[in-house]
Amino acid sequence: MSGRQLSLFEAPEAERIDTTGDAELMRQLSSDVRFGTSSWTFPGWAGIVYAGRPSERELQQRGLEEYARHPLFRTVGIDRSYYRPLGEKDLREYAEQLPRGFNCVHKVYGRITSALDPRTREPNPEFLDVALLEREVLRPLERHFRDNLGPLVFELMPLHQPELPSDERFITKLGQFLAALPRGFSYAIELRNREFLLPEYVDLLHRHGVSHVFNFWERMPRLGEQLALPGLLEAGDVALSRLMIPPGKRYMKRKETLAPFDELRDPQPGMRRDVMELCLAVQRLGKVVYIIANNKAEGCSPLTVRALASELVRRGIATASGDRQWEGRESEAEAAT
Repeated sequence: MSGRQLSLFEAPEAERIDTTGDAELMRQLSSDVRFGTSSWTFPGWAGIVYAGRPSERELQQRGLEEYARHPLFRTVGIDRSYYRPLGEKDLREYAEQLPRGFNCVHKVYGRITSALDPRTREPNPEFLDVALLEREVLRPLERHFRDNLGPLVFELMPLHQPELPSDERFITKLGQFLAALPRGFSYAIELRNREFLLPEYVDLLHRHGVSHVFNFWERMPRLGEQLALPGLLEAGDVALSRLMIPPGKRYMKRKETLAPFDELRDPQPGMRRDVMELCLAVQRLGKVVYIIANNKAEGCSPLTVRALASELVRRGIATASGDRQWEGRESEAEAAT
């Protein structure tokens, strides 16, 4: 029986993707571990995720459906919502391409998470504005994307040293915001300044049931250092890690060096070890963990996902028991053969 995945895009039989190995790999992994990538619109993934040679435009229009069919992925990071809230049409189109229960990690509109205007560096009056969040983000998601909504990520804008507020001011402002958040959603805070990794920050997350994003990012401590902070992983209803850019590296340089994102050009063994530790700790807590990989972490996020999943299975961490397989994935894989 063939294990080649049927494609939405024109592709000869020989160019279809054989997902047999990935399907078997993911069958061995607990349903509580949900791997995905930051976006899905990369033509360089042809032959890895996508059959044929789809263009970026084709992937923007229908790529999510084929992405969600691939057995490696149990989630995806929706990043474009950071630059502008997604409208009802976009949300409906995304929902139509996804099976129910394929929950996405959704970045919140940057006007809400930026303390300063990125261009002028002047204070942003809409920073942590709950009314704006409800009107532009939560209500459309509730109406059109509820069945596919995972954690909502508040990616706080990185600040230069002279722009940093006092610890007390930061904690007070964030605490007021978290206290006012509507219930019924899963929320996570992503810091871009290590100075904010305070005991009071951890206390706030616990008090309001909000998760911390364990990020692998250029100006943050490595994942292992974040994991070592008492109580941080226990905060919130889910665990979430975003593997973005190695500490000390820069966005544009990584993009130039690693494009077109079709191979692992710069593996990060320390990052991978820390992800193993994260998943082991999450397993003990009994939480769901979302792990989102970016191309700029190692060069090709689907291959990063495959490497991490393989290492988890090899080490026997977060492996599946017979009744905890991810619902629907096995039947989908069989239907595609």
